[in-house]
Amino acid sequence: MKSAVETLNPTRVRLTVEVPFEELKASLDAAYKKINQQVTVKGFRKGKVPARVIDQRFGRGAVLEEAVNDALPKFYTDAVNEAEINPLGQPEVDITELKDGETLNFTAEVDVRPAIEIPDYSGIEVEVDAVEVSDEDVEKSVEQLRTRFASTSPVERAAAEGDVVTIDLEAKVDGEVLADGVADGVQYTIGSGELLDGIDEAVTGLEAGAEATFTSQLKGGSAEGKDAEITVKVTQVAARELPEPDDEFAQMASEFDTLEELKADSRKRLENMKQYDQATQAQERVLEKLLELVEVPIPEKLLEDEIRTRKHNLEHHQLGQMGLDLVKYLEIQGKTEEEFDAETKEQAVKGIKTQFVLDELVSREKLNVSQEELTEHLMRRAASSGMSPDQFAQAVVEGGQVPMLVGEVARGKALATVVEAATVKDTKGEVVDLSDDEDEVEEATEVAAAATGDEQKSEG
Repeated sequence: MKSAVETLNPTRVRLTVEVPFEELKASLDAAYKKINQQVTVKGFRKGKVPARVIDQRFGRGAVLEEAVNDALPKFYTDAVNEAEINPLGQPEVDITELKDGETLNFTAEVDVRPAIEIPDYSGIEVEVDAVEVSDEDVEKSVEQLRTRFASTSPVERAAAEGDVVTIDLEAKVDGEVLADGVADGVQYTIGSGELLDGIDEAVTGLEAGAEATFTSQLKGGSAEGKDAEITVKVTQVAARELPEPDDEFAQMASEFDTLEELKADSRKRLENMKQYDQATQAQERVLEKLLELVEVPIPEKLLEDEIRTRKHNLEHHQLGQMGLDLVKYLEIQGKTEEEFDAETKEQAVKGIKTQFVLDELVSREKLNVSQEELTEHLMRRAASSGMSPDQFAQAVVEGGQVPMLVGEVARGKALATVVEAATVKDTKGEVVDLSDDEDEVEEATEVAAAATGDEQKSEG
């Protein structure tokens, strides 16, 4: 076999391959054997029909076609390895010449990873939010905890914001009560925004036994998206009573003996959350700066496939789980289809560029993924998917996604390497040292996976 490679553009090549006919012998024998198992010829036992009889009865062309289809993948792979290229996606193969007994010639056009030059990235500088936890933040955290431990008691007065009302609901569309539009004994906290638009205004000021009617767009059920006439009847008004913020509350709501200890713990937790957010912000901004430094040609076919994949995952997985279609989603987002397409293309371009650049860094820096790092990443992905680690691992193996997860961690390590070399300062001008961050690689892995869209792909 002889092959040659021609560069059509920075992301596409054409392989020209010449195969001597004797190299097709194994595939020809396999083709005769396969056809033998499929046909019946009078006078011959099944599987024992001579090659010359098959040629006479079914045509030599059918045998050649079967043999070529069997042999092409191997010859293509050999040509790819000989040319030392990194193909992306499936090739477009064209058989240019097939002479029985003489030669098989074909061309294969395929997208390839572009050659990328990574410049010195040690000069990257980014600014991130400072880690600041105010007394007000701590008080808000304690207030949320008090709300969780609140008790309710019925009152004989008009309902007000913050009250818990027990209500009966009835929804009509075009004057007809919906089969799934009746609900009794629903408990609702006024001001929570958890039910229907307009319900807060309707029940505020009502006492037990009173009712009101309002119009609202249904968020689910058989008439989802339609305007309905809602009748709401209040059967009970209950006031929420928050526990006093004192040592007794601290002992009831936590493992601490005093309110001051509870507040100190709240402050520490808020600081940890803000430090995590700060680290993520640093990684995202360093990645943006890195991508600005590198010129990356984007393969056209790969971009089309990436856009199609992102749209499919959004429509059939993310929106499907929320009971929405694309039209409704765009309406909620206040976007036109053209704006959505432009945004999706921009995200796809960034995703491909991120993957190419970080993969090049993985290769250049000779970064490897340990079993421990892969396991930790798998555990985190399992937790975010709502599956047990064993279930997630089984799904990953069965779906052939282990290489994808390894790639995610490797790209995370590449991004962490760039972040460590960059200068990160907060809004106060203080240098932020992320070297003590034990979860730096995993955090960077999540940032890289979000940029490339890998998380959505594995969920889809």
